[in-house]
Amino acid sequence: MHLKPDKTLEDLSRMFNPVIRGWINYYGHFYKSELYSVLKHMNRALVRWVQRKYKKYEIHKRRATDWLGKIARREQKLFVHWQMGIYPGAG
Repeated sequence: MHLKPDKTLEDLSRMFNPVIRGWINYYGHFYKSELYSVLKHMNRALVRWVQRKYKKYEIHKRRATDWLGKIARREQKLFVHWQMGIYPGAG
């Protein structure tokens, strides 16, 4: 994901939402305790994408996380795991 800085956030959500939904269906049914670490990893990958796409966040991981967290809270329907309340920077 972080190797696609030419894509928009909406493009990434269209590309990866079916995969994330599948992970939620599988891990939510068979290995629920691991589900949250998988979704947090997805948020970390999105933060790396922000750092690569927007050069002002390139060395500021905390700022990139905060910026993406604001987007996630404003547009929760963009990614499936954001609809569940698993936002970047939420711990």
